[in-house]
Amino acid sequence: MNKTNKLTLAAMFFALGLILPFFIGQIPAIGKMLLPMHIPVLFCGLIVGWQYGLLVGFFLPLTRSVLFWMPALFPNAIAMAFELATYGLVIGFLYSHSRWQCVKALYRCLIAAMLAGRLVWGVAEILLLGISGSAFTWELFLAGAFLNAIPGIILQLILIPAVMVSLNRAKIVPFKKEAGWNTSQIV
Repeated sequence: MNKTNKLTLAAMFFALGLILPFFIGQIPAIGKMLLPMHIPVLFCGLIVGWQYGLLVGFFLPLTRSVLFWMPALFPNAIAMAFELATYGLVIGFLYSHSRWQCVKALYRCLIAAMLAGRLVWGVAEILLLGISGSAFTWELFLAGAFLNAIPGIILQLILIPAVMVSLNRAKIVPFKKEAGWNTSQIV
């Protein structure tokens, strides 16, 4: 994939991250819990690479905050910038350096990225709220990172591998197989 293609895809994922919350946000009960900005960042890291995933992840919540005032810039968008940048970096780096790219490797990378991003978000919240004199407790961390995010976590664990398998079958983003392995052993 050349630089122009990567830049075009990264811009598409960035635009998707800007508009997707408008559509998903219309679901009253769980719209915000579906984590609509996370999905394009994870795809960007997987498909375009960790460098683009990191940049799209960092600038997406900040840009959305400035343009649409959602999420609030301090502390939410700033903490999310570090969280989403970590998602794009970790999933893209781990997946591109996997011995082979298959569903199993995809899940390993996805779960590692989701855990790393949530930890970075927690640290960012501690630092940002500490600056403002507020406390960030374990209960707030667990609620924000895991409990309130359960619908989004489930969506990511189902949607991202399903789309990647579809892209592989369509030969748009093929899985990388190490020499000597056949497809039935990997997928």
